[in-house]
Amino acid sequence: MNPSISTRAVRSIPAVASLVALLALILWLWLARNTGQRLALRLPGADSSPITVESTQTNAVLLGQMIRRPGQPSKLPGSWPRFRGPNLDGISAEPTTLAREWKSAGPQPLWSLDVGEGYASAAIHSGRVCVMDYDQEKRQDALRCFSLTDGQEIWRYAYPIAVKRNHGMSRTVPAVTDKYAVAMGPKRHVLCVDAKTGQLQWGIDLVQQLGATVPPGHAGQCPLLDGERLIVAVGGKEALLVAVDLETGKPVWQTPNPKKSQMTHSSVIPMEFAGRRLYVYCGSLGIVGVSAADGTLLWESSDWKISIATIPSPVILDGGKIFLSGGYNAGSMMLQLKVEGEKMTPSVLHRLPPETFGSTQHTPIYLQQHLFGVRPDGQFVCLAHRSAA
Repeated sequence: MNPSISTRAVRSIPAVASLVALLALILWLWLARNTGQRLALRLPGADSSPITVESTQTNAVLLGQMIRRPGQPSKLPGSWPRFRGPNLDGISAEPTTLAREWKSAGPQPLWSLDVGEGYASAAIHSGRVCVMDYDQEKRQDALRCFSLTDGQEIWRYAYPIAVKRNHGMSRTVPAVTDKYAVAMGPKRHVLCVDAKTGQLQWGIDLVQQLGATVPPGHAGQCPLLDGERLIVAVGGKEALLVAVDLETGKPVWQTPNPKKSQMTHSSVIPMEFAGRRLYVYCGSLGIVGVSAADGTLLWESSDWKISIATIPSPVILDGGKIFLSGGYNAGSMMLQLKVEGEKMTPSVLHRLPPETFGSTQHTPIYLQQHLFGVRPDGQFVCLAHRSAA
């Protein structure tokens, strides 16, 4: 070993130690001076960084904000307050006569605006147009309300959530009453706001709070408001369907899910049969009917299952019949409910192959004993339905 190098190394030790001590003293003084700031409460999103479900266990809806805009409700008449309209049949009963033909330029647009990518349609009520939207730049779900007259935004309630493009983002239709506007985001967040002001009433994370499963793609189920309740299919570990009080956001009843049927893109449809009101839903393991009064499972059938994606909702016909259709070679099926003693039982009346009729996305319309729908090959199809059993 070189003695001169060894001597220099030994002599440098006190200098290095002094420097380390000095740096430690400076760091201690800085921490002491900034203790209050260092321990200050930090709320998610306070630093304007994007918030995701992965970065916080807080319900994302509760982290949102209502923003008031200058738009005003319209005085124009008309109402289409939810998915498939006021009667859930896709048929408009408005007295306005539609033109039989248009000029080559087509009808003149009254207003238009840009929204995020997806399939989410609008709900219209009391001169307001409500749309569930996604802001890609800000990474926010946004329930937005516009004036029917000129399209100016009246209010929006936006909450932070990261959504990746998967056939678009938002794809559900809000449900609106005089008091409430309820919507479901692409990642199964349900929010209820004041229909006039946009102020949040309550929010539910179906995945985090009720154990909902996440089907491929984003949520396609549209919320059903029935009286003072929201009816939503959860497809969770414990609950298949849940009824929620609109005023409080608290569950009223839930339908057990022992077979673990999962959520699909289909929506819950009400039905009257044999003097009872029930809700019909197509889950991943089949179709079920539950009591509107208490959520009791009244009947179920595994005859209707689509392995890839169940999208169209059940179509309720007269005499206890239910028409079901789907894509991915599912075709269509007519189900018949019967009462046997105190039980309801479903049976298959007939099936149609996809070449005759099926529907990948569109829920068929039943009008004047005919079913109208769009086949997977793009053909518009009409089926005759005989009401006699």
